[in-house]
Amino acid sequence: MENQARTPFSAIRIVECGEGVSAAFGAKLLADLGAEVIKIESPSGDLTRQRGPFPGNVPDSEKSGLFIYLNANKRGIVADLELAEGRERLHTLLEHADVLIHNVAPSERVACGLDSAALCATHPKLIVTSISMFGEYGPYANYRGYELTASHASGWAFLSPGASPYPELPPLKCYGHQLDFQGGAHAATVTLAAYLHRLKSGRGQSIDISEQECVAAMLEQNFVHYTYSGQQASRLGQRLIGPWFIADCADGKIFVFTVEEDQWKRLVELMGDPEWASEDLFRDRFARGQNNDALKALMTDWLSQWNVQNLYKEAQKRRIPFAAINTMGGALSERTFA
Repeated sequence: MENQARTPFSAIRIVECGEGVSAAFGAKLLADLGAEVIKIESPSGDLTRQRGPFPGNVPDSEKSGLFIYLNANKRGIVADLELAEGRERLHTLLEHADVLIHNVAPSERVACGLDSAALCATHPKLIVTSISMFGEYGPYANYRGYELTASHASGWAFLSPGASPYPELPPLKCYGHQLDFQGGAHAATVTLAAYLHRLKSGRGQSIDISEQECVAAMLEQNFVHYTYSGQQASRLGQRLIGPWFIADCADGKIFVFTVEEDQWKRLVELMGDPEWASEDLFRDRFARGQNNDALKALMTDWLSQWNVQNLYKEAQKRRIPFAAINTMGGALSERTFA
């Protein structure tokens, strides 16, 4: 499906190639903003065509939900970049492009005509954004990896599930293709910055995206704590500040993370100023974190009397940070966004 609306991004012409999620998602974000994107697929088709979900669970390369989601608002051509003819087709497209986004592995780039330095020399105004597991340089540049690999290499899986009381359970990767999506999101953002620079300077540049680095950089302050104080973050134990927990309401679950003092005061007011809230156990956010289990137990009856959306809306009115834990159907329902 092609986006016909004109936007400030409509002047940007993008060529995308590679396989899977990361490059496709980065280009999709820009296509949704209005950029013109041409996707190059190999003769065998993108791998995501085989992954589904499929209508009625019947595999069909033309009906993969993942492929359609990633490639809406794009045009497409077929070219085998391992052949000279395919590489010639790529360079013809690049002569009229502003951006190239791809996730071809560093070890395969020269053979596919995707060496960043060579491309920038041939097309000095081109922005070349390449995505890989570990980046184009460094000791792991040529290592093979998948989303699961980056999840553990970045440290994210080691922190998940957070505040777990079960040390016997292993680290847990987040559901789906979250690492690939983050790589694509970072690629799209920095590509726009490079395009703005090109508008001012007339020069393109090469951008190297490492999925491992993208995710490591967004793990709250865990690397900062280790760097400055030697503290090792863990998925085990409990949060230092509170209240911070997921609890049951009458019709679903809600995330309570009311850790600032002014937020806590407004929450106490919403709960009707219960006597226990003034106990020394809950004197500040650190004490509430240390006694988070007791706090959750005391709040359970009150929370169970609310419907999730009603409580969420009442909390929002008072600037109390609660979050509804939506199912996929709930997230898409009209009432969620009312």
